[in-house]
Amino acid sequence: MSIENEYELVVGMEVHAQLLTRSKMFCSCATDYAGAPPNTRVCPVCLGMPGALPVINGAALEATMKTGLALNCEIPPRAVFARKNYTYPDLPKGYQISQFEYPSCVNGWLEIELPDETTKRIGIRRAHLEEDTGRTVHQGRYSYVDLNRAGMPLMEIVSEADINSPDEAYAYLSKLRTILRYLGVNSGDMEKGALRCEPNISVRTLAQKARGEYGTKVEVKNLNSFRAVRSAIAYEMERQIAVLESGGTVEQVNMGWDEQRQCTVVQRSKEDSHDYRYFPEPDLPPIEVSRAWVDQIGTTLPELPDSKRMRYEQEWGLRPIDSETLVSEKLVADFFESAVAAYGTDDGKPQRMANWLTGELFRLLYADGEGQDLRQIAQVKLTPAQLAALLTLVDDKLINANTG
Repeated sequence: MSIENEYELVVGMEVHAQLLTRSKMFCSCATDYAGAPPNTRVCPVCLGMPGALPVINGAALEATMKTGLALNCEIPPRAVFARKNYTYPDLPKGYQISQFEYPSCVNGWLEIELPDETTKRIGIRRAHLEEDTGRTVHQGRYSYVDLNRAGMPLMEIVSEADINSPDEAYAYLSKLRTILRYLGVNSGDMEKGALRCEPNISVRTLAQKARGEYGTKVEVKNLNSFRAVRSAIAYEMERQIAVLESGGTVEQVNMGWDEQRQCTVVQRSKEDSHDYRYFPEPDLPPIEVSRAWVDQIGTTLPELPDSKRMRYEQEWGLRPIDSETLVSEKLVADFFESAVAAYGTDDGKPQRMANWLTGELFRLLYADGEGQDLRQIAQVKLTPAQLAALLTLVDDKLINANTG
């Protein structure tokens, strides 16, 4: 029995998702700050000027509740904003407006599919709203602050500590990002900072597990891809086990991920909630959420990936591997359904369409070697109707699959 088999990995995931609203969380500043000159998308509210009062962005609130419903969360009848107090150069007010005791969504779950074809349910502890911070840019001996991002509406989704392997973490994040894109509330672009993932990682012995005890957790930041998250979790698991096996103690700290060296590095000690001295935001009223409001938001939910996948398999007879691929990106699923509508659903036509889409068309998408981003299908000049017409010509033996 290896040493690793004597320990259990325990991971809880914090995901920060910038919401696709037209204005910021508590003011009317535009959210299209990408590429804008520094400090040009700001106002007295963003800058924390004395006397500037915040106003809640209703679209951001509804986007968060919509996400909660998609993640099987309860929507409490009351949500309250709070001040999270800490000092940092990119936080001009000296506090961040967030939600603490009364978040917008609680007690949800997300079912993930694993490489061994099993499924697992990951609990969602809460999803709450807050404002994003600015950015600090370091150049030589100087540091500059750009507050264009300050005040951007940010949704934080916190999972339960139900993740027990790097592969489970990867599957959870992939599924969550797909749902956010289906809902149209987040772009999912990690490279642009629109989606930020921070795993809280610990290990515990099997004896600790039997007693219901947990190890000391470490939070890892600066992760710019799901692959980096998976690598960081695997590395941190090995590091913590090595520390414990040598008789040491794992310290509760925030770590950064060094992509070049493929290792974690200590950034600073990790704070507890009491360190932030939360108290209700005096400039914002509590939000009373009626059942009718929640029901109305529920009517705006699109068909989500799991339901779509089941429909493809049960109604159209698609192979599970193909249905999983097609629903993994909404743009691809939309293209496929439009093509099937033009081609037909009899005589196994949906499966033939899936074969061409995931084979020939995907090969064209990846031909440039720039990575496998299925959203590139939006740039394809071939329309769904044209693809359907092409397959009809093949079926009628007017051309063959190798023509051209």
